[in-house]
Amino acid sequence: MAADTARVLVWDWTVRVFHWLIVLLIPLMWWTAEEGMMDWHRRMGVTLLGLVIFRLTWGFLGSWTARFIPMLKRISSLPAYVLDLRQGKHQPVFGHGPLGVLSVFALLASLCIQISTGLFSVDVDGLESGPLSVLVSFDTGREFADIHELNFNILSTFITLHVAAILVYQFVLKDNITGPMITGRRPKSDFSVTEQEDNKPPLWAIILGITFAAVSVYAVLNAT
Repeated sequence: MAADTARVLVWDWTVRVFHWLIVLLIPLMWWTAEEGMMDWHRRMGVTLLGLVIFRLTWGFLGSWTARFIPMLKRISSLPAYVLDLRQGKHQPVFGHGPLGVLSVFALLASLCIQISTGLFSVDVDGLESGPLSVLVSFDTGREFADIHELNFNILSTFITLHVAAILVYQFVLKDNITGPMITGRRPKSDFSVTEQEDNKPPLWAIILGITFAAVSVYAVLNAT
């Protein structure tokens, strides 16, 4: 394959599945809560718990672009990156750019807070509660519910900013970052440096990540 048409794997399939399931689950969970469909809300919340646990594990075991350490190293280049954007210059990077790294960590942190508070939340009547709510008092469960509601507004803000950034990259910077999140690949010529030629995750890491997430969810559901 010619060098100018060669494509490299940027996002492995687990990262892409996680991303699109989050896109699907967040609005569905909001809708089920608004409609009082709490059984479905809890089922999807447990699914989201497993997904986030897997993603956190994948941040240490997964493909190069999914790991947290390389992402953290990108933050040091944030001032130069922002300066280039202000000057109308943009060079795609292999994986997340500095702003993308901040977005990932903000979204993951907000998701973790949303899930953990939901596990302990108690509704006003004490009837529709999270699976771990029996471990706390009614008043504490209500406090978790208040944080759960407040944090959803914060999460929604982060999601809105994330979507806005995608639109800016697409229409202002002329950088299609949505397509690679579907196919996983981009032309190698897009990058000045490709840090990891073989970005495919090992099978053992996938199995270990899925197993750890499944065992963690099982432990949460059977903690009481």
